[in-house]
Amino acid sequence: MSAVLDTLRGMADYAQVVTTTDSEEAAATLARSIVDARGGACVQVVPIRSFYKWDGAVQDDPEWQLQVKTSSARVEFLIEHIKKHHTYDVPEIIVTPIVSGHDAYLSWLDEETQA
Repeated sequence: MSAVLDTLRGMADYAQVVTTTDSEEAAATLARSIVDARGGACVQVVPIRSFYKWDGAVQDDPEWQLQVKTSSARVEFLIEHIKKHHTYDVPEIIVTPIVSGHDAYLSWLDEETQA
């Protein structure tokens, strides 16, 4: 994982990390814990419908997607936080670099993710 995070830090100073949960309540609890721990400056929660194969069968479930904006320096912490506090055995954790954005927003993101 460290090599991936080193690559991310070389590409961008910021990232969006995506995960999903099985309930709105679980999403809100996880989102609050992320912001409170300064793992992300902002977490947006969006209802979605997911199709995936699990236990040999195609599943069709409502989920809540969390889109976390964070600094690249906090990505490793955020991933560990999600794994520790998530309700799924195998949570989705996808990291995408943010290569550009509104300067004032990115400055705020820096301030809110200071450990």
